[in-house]
Order: sequence, then structure tokens, then C-alpha cells
Amino acid sequence: MRSRLEWLSLAGTEIGTTLDLEGTAQELADFVVPRLADGAAIDLLESALRGEHVEAGRDGERPVMRAIAVSAVPRLMQLEPDPVGELTSVNKDTIAVRALMRRQPLLMSRLTRDDFARVAPTASAAEKMRAAGVHSYMVVPLIARGVLLGVADFVRAGSRPPFSRTDFVLAQQLASRAAVFVDNARLYKREREQVVSLQRNLLPRSTPRTLGLDVHADYAPTADASGVGGDWYDVMALPGGRTALVVGDVMGHGLAAAAAMGRLRAIARTLFALDTVPERVLARLDLAARDLEDDQVATCLCAVYDPATAECTLATAGHPPPLLVDTAGNAEYVDVPVGAPLGAGVIPYDPAKITVPAGNRLMLYTDGLIKIRAEDVDVQLARLRKAAGAAGAAELESCELLTGGWGPGKRFDEAVMLVATAYGPRQGEDLAVWTLPPDATAASAARRLVVEQLAGWDLDGLADTTELVVSELVGNALRYGGGPGQLRMLRHERLVVEVSDTGPDLPLIQHATLNDEGGRGLQLINMLCRRWGSCRTPHGKVVWAEQDIVPTTA
Repeated sequence: MRSRLEWLSLAGTEIGTTLDLEGTAQELADFVVPRLADGAAIDLLESALRGEHVEAGRDGERPVMRAIAVSAVPRLMQLEPDPVGELTSVNKDTIAVRALMRRQPLLMSRLTRDDFARVAPTASAAEKMRAAGVHSYMVVPLIARGVLLGVADFVRAGSRPPFSRTDFVLAQQLASRAAVFVDNARLYKREREQVVSLQRNLLPRSTPRTLGLDVHADYAPTADASGVGGDWYDVMALPGGRTALVVGDVMGHGLAAAAAMGRLRAIARTLFALDTVPERVLARLDLAARDLEDDQVATCLCAVYDPATAECTLATAGHPPPLLVDTAGNAEYVDVPVGAPLGAGVIPYDPAKITVPAGNRLMLYTDGLIKIRAEDVDVQLARLRKAAGAAGAAELESCELLTGGWGPGKRFDEAVMLVATAYGPRQGEDLAVWTLPPDATAASAARRLVVEQLAGWDLDGLADTTELVVSELVGNALRYGGGPGQLRMLRHERLVVEVSDTGPDLPLIQHATLNDEGGRGLQLINMLCRRWGSCRTPHGKVVWAEQDIVPTTA
């Protein structure tokens, strides 16, 4: 009795050492072989793996199981168990299925020739069991917290004595304890899958086509569910062909961090629709982060790229610095003034401006890419810079550094990587920028410029509408914005016209009565264009309007 208790106590230290489902099942099989059996196989119900509570064999259907773990002594290695990870090939008549459906263990001390066909999954496997000298078999259902998980099969062969009633009782006691470890791993795996699924659903499904930039991004979770939940990225097309790039990391893990990340990402998208200045967006994100439950704190890096000047404005809230990799493979960190993390309540944030020439790549990431517990962060950053410089263009843009073995240790935290490659003008993607006179001649000059440019783009059919729209935009800038600054026209997926001014107020559509002389300009733009809007800039604002480009027919 004492040795049996010691044996079961030892099982508690060698089974369930991790929360990995497959690993826990394999620990059970390896513990049993050769202590109790010469061979062992663990099969789990598909319904249990999916988190469903479905009775095995309901409505007379064959229970669907998956092979999770197999272990055997060397002389039984030629047997043909179901391959680990694949669905089992059992039928309704096998002993294991009957034990599973009845939730009752079964002992067969001596196997007859006919018994092998009821024990083995296939005729070939039955023949190999006979040839290997297998002579004793028992099967025990795995049940934890009232949930039927699967079955454990055990065999003995050769000169070893058959399973006894004592062995049978011991196997049941072991299975009862081990099932709890397996169930813990199963629930942990399901929680991780749920968190990862939520995380991926909260991230962009795809990156938009943006003028002047090719953007590639990816997210990599960790095997540990506690390491999933707070990293995010976003890519947003802004007015006038500009692009906003954002990466962030909520401090914390699990569902709470994933939910906080989703809220911050949604708020950032809303803010960038109203403001193209990264440091102001971060300041407002800081206020939003203070309202999150559990005092969530996050780091964040925002960048806005303008293809008209190839300039990128960056601001950071406690986030690791971005890398700029040139066409020769030289990688250097961008010196961005480091602000406090979001939610810390320490603002304002200071921006940095850099030029990103054609062919250069701007790399943004979260700290999970470089985290190694045993090294200083400066060492980790130096290693990442070296790896990014040595990587080819295809390797960088496919974000292989997320999974590659460029570091000395295994990554233990989730990570995000975003690579934006600048390029020159492409066919069908054009941007024209003009400085308008600050007086009453601005409207006529704007009309002439857009008509000439549309003719050069073979878009003469949009000239009448665009003339009217640009006249209204310039007129509003003269009346309310202190005079127009720049006129920008973009041909991308659609045609966009934009007028900047130094006025502080964003325009809104006003309700104009029949007796009002004005107030109908934006109403007209709203009817003629697909979309319109306004957005703050470092020196004022821009008001833009977008039209569909209708393909011409030959």
C-alpha cells in the first residue's frame, strides 16, 4: 500500500509540469511506460478539445477522438497506433469506444486471438500486436470534474505478467488524478486560443494601400496564454495621401489587456481622422488611457508619413525606438524624444521629423521582439539593429524577425512588427501640390490648376465637379481660415482635393434656411462627392473632398 501511494505521489510531480495539453498527455504516457505498462496511448474527444460538453456516442454516432500521446518500450515500437495529432480510426466495436461510451474501465488480462480485432484500430495493427507478443490490455476513461475527456489504453507484452486487479485499480486511480492535469491543460489551451482569437480580431485584417508606402505588418503570440493580449498595430490612410502608422503595447496580459488594446486602437483611429499631428494624438490617447479600468498603462509609437515631402513625423509614449534601414542595409535607430507611457498623466509629447527616401524602410515593433530576461535592453537593441541590417528586403517585409532565430533565446512575450517601405511615384498614383495666393485670386488660380492637372491625368470628366468643389474649399479658407495655404490633389484609388489654411475651427455642415445667402457650400460638396472631411495639421487644418474615379470606356 505504501509503495502504491508513493507511486501515485510521484505521478503528481511528473505529470502536469506544464499547461501544455499535448505535453501533459505525453507525460502521462511516459510515466506509465515502463512502470505499469509496456505501451500506452492517450486519445481525447474532439468535442472536449473544442470546449464543447457533448456526451460521447450521442444519438448512436461514433465518438470522434484525436490521438494525443503514445509511449512504448523499444520492443513495441513497430506497433501501429494512431499517429499523434490525427483523428483516431476507431469504430463502434472497439473495446476503447465501449469503455468511453459507458464511462467504465475495462480489464482484459489475457487477450485471445479474436480480442485483438476489438482492441486494435485496424486489422494491420491487430496483426502487429499479436506478432509483438501483446497479451494483456486495459482501458480507462479520463474524466475530470464530471467531463468525459477521452481514454487511456495500456498493454503488456512478452514475458511480463498480465495486468492484475491491483494494476487495474492503480490505473484507475492514476487516470483519475491525471485527468485533472489534462483538463487543466485543455482549459488553459482553450483560454489561450480565445485570447489569441480576440487579439487577432481586434487587429487590422489587412493594411490599406497607401500612397508612397508599402506597409507590411504581423502579430505573433506566445505559447504562454499569460503572454497574450496587449500588443497592437494599425495603418491608416489620412487626407492628402498621408499615412499614419501606430504600434502599441498595453502593459498586462490576458483578456483585460486585449480589451484595453481594442479600445485604445479604436480611439487612435478616431483621433487620426481629426488630427494628423502624432504628439497631439498621443496626448489625447493618454487622457483616454486614464479612463481604462484597472489603471491600464500602455506604450505607443505614432508616425505620420507625407509622400509630398517624404517626411515622417514621429512621437513616442515610452515605446522602443523605430529603426530606419537604408538601401545599403545600414540600420540606425531614430532619435525620438521619449515621453511617458499612456495613462501615466505626464504630457506633452515632443515630435521628431525625419526624411524617408525611396527604398528606405521604417521598422516599428513592440518590446516582445527583443525581450530576453538575461540581458540588458541596450544589448537587445544592438542585436536587433544588426539583424535588421543583415536581413534582406523580402525577409524584412515578410516580418520573419518575429519567428526567426536571430536572438540567443526563445521569445517569451507576444510581439508586433511593422515595416513601411518608401517608394517613388507609380502609375495611377500621383500627387500634385501647389501654393495658392492668399487673396481673392486664389479661387480662379485653383480652378485653372486642377483643370490642367486633370487633363494631364486623363480625368477631364471630373473637371466640372472638381472646379466647383475646389472653389468652395478655397472660398471657405478665405472667409474663415485666414486665406488658403496649399492646394493638394491626389489621384490614388480615388480623386482627392484638399485645401489647407491656418484657421482653428473644423467646418461643419450648417442648416441654411431659404432666406440665408450662404451656408450651402458644404451641403453642395456633401452631395457631389463620395466623402469629405477636415483634419487638423501642425499649422492649422485641411479640408478635403473625395470623388470616385469612373473608368473610361473605349
